[in-house]
Amino acid sequence: VCFLTDGMDCSISFVSHVLGKVCIHGRQKEILSVLVPRLTDLTKSDCIWQRICWRLVECVPDRWMEAVVLGFVQRAPGADVLSRLLGNLVVKNKKAQFVVTQKVLLLQYSHTTAVLQNLLGYLSLDSLRRALLIKVLQELLETWGSSSAVKHSPPEQQQYISKAILICLSHLKEPEIESCRQELLTSMMEGVKCHLDSNLPQIRRLGMIVAESISSKINTDGPVLKFEYEEDDEARELKSLLVQTQPSCVGPSLPDDDRSEKAAAALPLLLESDKKSQTAAPGMPDEESDAELDSDDDLIPYDMSEDKELKTKAPVYIRDCIEVLMGSEDVDKWEATVKALESLIRKNPAATREVSVELAKVLLHLEEKTCIEGFVELRQRAQVAVLTTDPVPVAKYLTSQFYSLNYSLRQRVDILDVLVLAAQELSYPKSHGKTKHSSAQKPCIQVIPESDSPKDWRRVVDERIKSKTRRFATGQRQVELASSPNAFSSVAGHFFFPLIQHFDRPLTTFDLLGEDHFVLGRLVHTLAVLMYLAVNTVAVAAMGKALLEFVWALRFHTDSYVRQGLLSCVSSVLLSVPAERLLEDMTEELLETQSWLGDVVEKDPDGECRRLALQTLLLMENLKKKLEAVPS
Repeated sequence: VCFLTDGMDCSISFVSHVLGKVCIHGRQKEILSVLVPRLTDLTKSDCIWQRICWRLVECVPDRWMEAVVLGFVQRAPGADVLSRLLGNLVVKNKKAQFVVTQKVLLLQYSHTTAVLQNLLGYLSLDSLRRALLIKVLQELLETWGSSSAVKHSPPEQQQYISKAILICLSHLKEPEIESCRQELLTSMMEGVKCHLDSNLPQIRRLGMIVAESISSKINTDGPVLKFEYEEDDEARELKSLLVQTQPSCVGPSLPDDDRSEKAAAALPLLLESDKKSQTAAPGMPDEESDAELDSDDDLIPYDMSEDKELKTKAPVYIRDCIEVLMGSEDVDKWEATVKALESLIRKNPAATREVSVELAKVLLHLEEKTCIEGFVELRQRAQVAVLTTDPVPVAKYLTSQFYSLNYSLRQRVDILDVLVLAAQELSYPKSHGKTKHSSAQKPCIQVIPESDSPKDWRRVVDERIKSKTRRFATGQRQVELASSPNAFSSVAGHFFFPLIQHFDRPLTTFDLLGEDHFVLGRLVHTLAVLMYLAVNTVAVAAMGKALLEFVWALRFHTDSYVRQGLLSCVSSVLLSVPAERLLEDMTEELLETQSWLGDVVEKDPDGECRRLALQTLLLMENLKKKLEAVPS
């Protein structure tokens, strides 16, 4: 500094080389955690130190530039400080420009929100760098609106890009928005379509939030887009990025005495203003007083405290319920029928079996006439009750309607949900176990009842022995599960095979392998659950073989939600089919599946898919070890 002040030349390229070499060899944190705060203080008011700092970074060789620039961006306390430290480095150096505008924003996604705010705020603080800010926003929107990027990039990266877009929008000025308004509108329409087509709720919500933000920026006076989604901390954080945070100017604080004096001086003024407002309040205009005389306040209301609401009784017979649901104009009776239908079905299984298919058809097409709380759940529970009461004919009807024409996607998803819930209910025992309570917690006299049965005698002796036995450690109370046959065992095939038959046949209004991949994802997850519940059933081996072939046909599907379901299917097969049957009937399929799982673990962009694939591989390895341990 002394040389430069005296007008003499000096070179700091050696220091730049040392800085670059230290950063590239993994000591970036150690050196910059000391250097950046020191340079921040020195460059606050000294333009010579600012020029030295700019020259220090500009002289770093290109091969080390990324480590140095990234270190400054990560450790600068704000965008204004970063602008003082780096100057117009991104305009002068192509390597630094690539790192700042491409690599950190589009190729990486592990940086924090503070790093993004530093980086994009730095680009916005100088007129020469604002052109790069517009360019960065255009490239981010192009990536955000790419259907291929939405399908193949992980949700974390898409959230990172969404944050960068919102921060860029917060820095745009009105003339810049006006110049690229049409381009922003086009990008918004393309991007929101790609995001809403996704099966993952997180991706859909990201698309909604970004589209709302772009719409609010380009339509300041007119109507803006508005979506319905859950407002949680993540959504609020994303929306807060659209508001540019100005650096707070911290002035010298007043001493405590001065503060108390000012507060005491302000107190009489506040009290005086309160008195004025109180004295001004009682005065009312004459017009208001005249209107009060003409009011109806003197009329005495009727006493309705003991009135009771008239309740409409629901039908008692199943056939009457069908008639009410199909064409009754009495809304109260219709509502009472919907609420009472499930219990009526379970109480009258014989009557339900007579009209089970007709009732299932009515419930599948039932629409809400009035605003009933929990209508969707009430209808679904009634459908499950019908299906569990008469499984075979109702399952045949529902699975046949899944691939029929003139059904909405919502109805097809409802069919899948009902099949899963009914299968769970059928596969579990209906009577739950009772906990054994010890009757010998304290010594007592046991009276032997008069009985000739040796069983009673033996029971009394056993209870006496238990009461006299001292136990130093006891486990948890044992729960005796009531043994009952698996009702799903005999009907599993009726639930499973019709769903897996026609998935590759597109219909006029339904294309599972095309644009209706959301329903395909739900179908795959449904098949995985049905396979898992079919353990110890007769048809489990045939179901497993068919499911592995189904998985193999769809293994390269582009949607991550579908791939997650396929991996769950493989796990269900390994858990449900006996290991001996797996080796005898599905050896070739298992070898192919194992190879595919290895590729998923290494190459799949979705983290959840990689986790499920690794979990399934470990399950395969455990089965292999178990079979090797069994003596031949």
